Amino acid sequence: MQDDDSFVYDEASGEWISAADAAAAGVDGDGAVEVRDAVGNLLADGDQVTLIKDLTVKGAGQTLKRGTLIKSIRLTGDAQEIDCKFDGIKGLVLRAEFVRKR
Repeated sequence: MQDDDSFVYDEASGEWISAADAAAAGVDGDGAVEVRDAVGNLLADGDQVTLIKDLTVKGAGQTLKRGTLIKSIRLTGDAQEIDCKFDGIKGLVLRAEFVRKR
């Protein structure tokens, strides 16, 4: 049972928010943000994802095609961004709305 007076420190905003507001915003008790893919699956560090849309990579002169497998993702602390590696592209950051957990 959750206490109505409990608060959680939100590192992103630097403020104390109520536990109910944190749960609604997708922040758990230790400040970690829940990252969900395009269909609502919860993502974690090390997961494999596939692209659901063709994406043009700025600065690389390359297009990642739909269905491309991205291995070993890392969460960035932002609910919409994931960090990943792909051959020939350094520092690739993808939005979670364009991937599906494999």
